[in-house]
Amino acid sequence: MDYDEYLKKLQEFKTDEQSTDNSDDDDINFNGEKISDDNISGISDNGNYDEKNCSTDETDENTEESPKDIPESKIGLLTDSDDIKYHDSTYEIVSKVGYLIGVPKFHFDNENEVNLKSDIYEELDSEKPAKIIRNLSITRTYIERNFGIINKAFRNGASSLWSMEKYLRPEVWTPFSEAMNNLLKEGVNFQKNSTVKLCQYIIELNRLISERINNCKGYFPLWLNWNYLKDLFIMPNGLKEDGTKKAAEIYYNNKDFYPYGVYINWQPEEEGNILYNDKKFITLLYYWHKEVFNELSRVSDVSDYVRANIYDFIDKSKKTVLIVDCENSDPFKLTAALYDLDDKYLEKISKIILVDDVHTTSAWKILEDHMTIPVEYNLIERLKEDKSLVDQKLTVMICEEYFKNDADSFILCSSDSDYWVVISSIPAKFLVMMERNQCGPDLKKALQSKNIFYCYLDDFYSGNADEFRFNTMFMEMENYIYDNMNINIYEMFHDALKYARLESWDKAERNQFFNKYIKTIQMEIEDNGDVWLKFKKRK
Repeated sequence: MDYDEYLKKLQEFKTDEQSTDNSDDDDINFNGEKISDDNISGISDNGNYDEKNCSTDETDENTEESPKDIPESKIGLLTDSDDIKYHDSTYEIVSKVGYLIGVPKFHFDNENEVNLKSDIYEELDSEKPAKIIRNLSITRTYIERNFGIINKAFRNGASSLWSMEKYLRPEVWTPFSEAMNNLLKEGVNFQKNSTVKLCQYIIELNRLISERINNCKGYFPLWLNWNYLKDLFIMPNGLKEDGTKKAAEIYYNNKDFYPYGVYINWQPEEEGNILYNDKKFITLLYYWHKEVFNELSRVSDVSDYVRANIYDFIDKSKKTVLIVDCENSDPFKLTAALYDLDDKYLEKISKIILVDDVHTTSAWKILEDHMTIPVEYNLIERLKEDKSLVDQKLTVMICEEYFKNDADSFILCSSDSDYWVVISSIPAKFLVMMERNQCGPDLKKALQSKNIFYCYLDDFYSGNADEFRFNTMFMEMENYIYDNMNINIYEMFHDALKYARLESWDKAERNQFFNKYIKTIQMEIEDNGDVWLKFKKRK
């Protein structure tokens, strides 16, 4: 669909969400307690910015807030409409984003909130770059949410943010001070003296975040547009007082729309929980940048129904063989599907048989290096250049495994209807894994008529096969380099001495030159892709 259709469809989604919002219900905090409007500090739409203190006139100077004070009815919890629109999604990216922007830990530990994974929290919490960004984000959020009371304390003589304990409630001060302590432990100090305006603290935090956020790029997959994600952390014009003023006004007037009440850079709308799952978050992230995200398999996961059928098939088999038509299967989708299944059931598969043709991808040749299951690779040579023999050989191998090697069950990976002959002819059990766009309706109808379960490789989470993809690329690039550029630097150095008439150099001088200029050889890549090897010459 084009972009206009996409916007129309997304607007329909938002209308559905808004129709389910119980905005008239009493606000309830995350402790299950009823809270009234006067317990939530904020700024009215006509609040004026106080240039002297970088604050707003109507900020409540006597009310503190933490992100957990945002009522559940406003935070955008998991809704039925979201479950329908963004079903079968992964949660890895939203968990990492949630950690970095400073979502409170109890959301990760709450078993009723399935979207934020505690194992990812623990993983990132052991990484220094991630921990620094998280604590910078938490500190910025707490200052923004309690700007009025902190600013008043500063005007009344408080010497620093460390003096805020007597001004803030324990449930606000504890996570606030923990974040500042964590930053000190990591060698990050943003504190200014009390003569500096409070907004200068925000400016310093913004500077530190903008300098360090790229250190977290490696936690996310390459296919995800990092610049889109990075923008969430960068306050626009955040190194100037005007920028902090504008960001504060947007935040104060729309706090209920921010994910879990924490500050991010976006144009807030009532989107529900934008960290509901990876499908929803990535779809919105690209939408905010006027793009459509089309690679949903990157953030999709197969349904529990499909998994249960695969596990049941393996469980009820005496000996299962997974056999692959390499001409009609995608090695990366297959690898992703196998990685996505429970090891307990994969161990019951006796072996993987690959039946390959000379004209398929080289990835099949290294699949064995990425599998714990024994892999038998068979490259089938052609008698005629224009005629593949893969389908005939695969049929023969199925029969051999059934009649000679006592295999009673086969997981067949292929979208080719030619195998219906063998499927319908021997009394073995079959499960078929195919690709959605490669298989016609006739084979599906035939499988259904015999109650043979089939599933789509496209539906499995594909992000876990990145290492296999990269290794395949490295293999092909190394082969290309070997075929097109084979240089021996010792031979080059020997010939250079000979033709330069410098064979009289003594051993020490030769070694010094070799170590300084040849071992430090550099590669330069021009805009057209041409590669040059250049020496680091004397200045």
